[in-house]
Amino acid sequence: MSPMSRRTFVAGAAAAGLAGVLPTSARAVTRRVPLTREEHRVVVIGSGFGGGVTALRLAQAGVPVLVLERGRRWPTGPNSDTFPRASAIDERALWYGGAPELFGRRVSLSPYAGLIDAEVGVGMTSLCAAGVGGGSLIYQGMTLQPAEDVFNRHLPEALDYRRMAREHYPRVARMLGVATAPDDVVEHPNYAAPRIFARNARREGYGVEKIPMPIDWSFAQRELTGELRPSYTNGDGALGVNNGGKHTVDVTYLRDAEATGRVRVAPLHHVREVSRAADGRWTIEVDRTDERGTVLEQKVLTAKTLVMAAGANNTNKLLVRAAATGRIPDMPDGLGKGWGTNADRIVMWTNLADDFGAVQGGPVVFGSKDWSDPALANTVIQASIPPLGIDTRTTVLVGFGGSDARGSFSYSHVLGRVVLSFPLGGDRPVHDRILARMERIARPAGLLEDTNLIVPSTWHGLGGANMGTVCDLEGRVQGQRGLYVLDGALIPGSTAACNPSMTIAAVVERALDDIVRKDVGTRI
Repeated sequence: MSPMSRRTFVAGAAAAGLAGVLPTSARAVTRRVPLTREEHRVVVIGSGFGGGVTALRLAQAGVPVLVLERGRRWPTGPNSDTFPRASAIDERALWYGGAPELFGRRVSLSPYAGLIDAEVGVGMTSLCAAGVGGGSLIYQGMTLQPAEDVFNRHLPEALDYRRMAREHYPRVARMLGVATAPDDVVEHPNYAAPRIFARNARREGYGVEKIPMPIDWSFAQRELTGELRPSYTNGDGALGVNNGGKHTVDVTYLRDAEATGRVRVAPLHHVREVSRAADGRWTIEVDRTDERGTVLEQKVLTAKTLVMAAGANNTNKLLVRAAATGRIPDMPDGLGKGWGTNADRIVMWTNLADDFGAVQGGPVVFGSKDWSDPALANTVIQASIPPLGIDTRTTVLVGFGGSDARGSFSYSHVLGRVVLSFPLGGDRPVHDRILARMERIARPAGLLEDTNLIVPSTWHGLGGANMGTVCDLEGRVQGQRGLYVLDGALIPGSTAACNPSMTIAAVVERALDDIVRKDVGTRI
């Protein structure tokens, strides 16, 4: 891989909350495998923020829950080698070897239930993750809460921001153990890049602040003293942090859910179809696979309640296909519409004036908010890149913000699959504002390479089963008793100039308060 190709890839891997390649179903069944039928009270598809919050809060209310996850578990620990390195890609990075063009050239990797998946659409590629814990496994972890006026500009005011700010956002912050980088870490030579970013942004009159992260920073401190192999402090955690100390969904919400004894998480369970049975219950067709994609068992699950929490890509694909093929009749007309990108923008910053250093500590230290105009509010952060073996004098700038541009998921009967479409250049107003800020920060001798111009992409796709048009504010699908959407597909296209994880979790926490109070014992 050339330095430029590798840099382009690691820009995405280092800066994102999610990552992507072409999704590939498990290998076709060419031999007889067992068929198992099971009945459950609640089935949750997906184990990211939406699925994790749902499983824990239902279990605490006394409800047994089965969580299906297509990916594998990724256990970490000091000096482990669970995750691949962004600077030395292997089969663990890709979901069944798909989309090798991400690396700038075609590469051949063995099929494997890897971390990175993507939906390549018309005008946009939407990136996501696979594994127990969902996108939290590989997101950088910026845990940002929007301001009230920006929140109300991009999300329904009926959510009641002030109540969420009192109850639900703080609850998420406690669950994730968020903290900012301690000064002794920031002042280390490995952290020159974030210090240069902060200095330049302040020089231009931009506000700068430390970004709350779901990180136990003592792990970074132990790396800097040589007690642990580098993972945080050399920027090599873009595809998962091997040392641990990252408070991902699997070791927070899901760990607590499983500890209740009422939740079972089933990894390597790939959902093929969902449908509504004649008696009103929900049918879920599943392939249980090994890590190479071989189907070991086929399952037909029946449940009174089905919670879609597979992420905006896969929740949309399953529901839009089910509606188009008649498996779930009478779905709301707005299904698949109103999908947005959160206005993601990832830019490589090459600095000819200052040296970022060949080794750049991470994951994220500083950010700069421009929230003065709620319609075009945006946030820019600096994200370090993994070690490349040479000093490229380059780091990563990431922006995200509010945008009114919307795409859609629709079913193509010709192709026999769901297709994502997004208007090319739809996010331009806020993208231009983000880029203008980046250009000022990069002065006087900075060169910017906009990866969005190479491949239009987002790591934070949102919407398609939007609250207000498809679901109510608590994720109940209109006209479909016992069917809920509780993930990024519920959010109408933007999380108000913040990366989505904290708002998704807070919205689902809010929803579960209402669902536990009203639906347990009736709908559930």
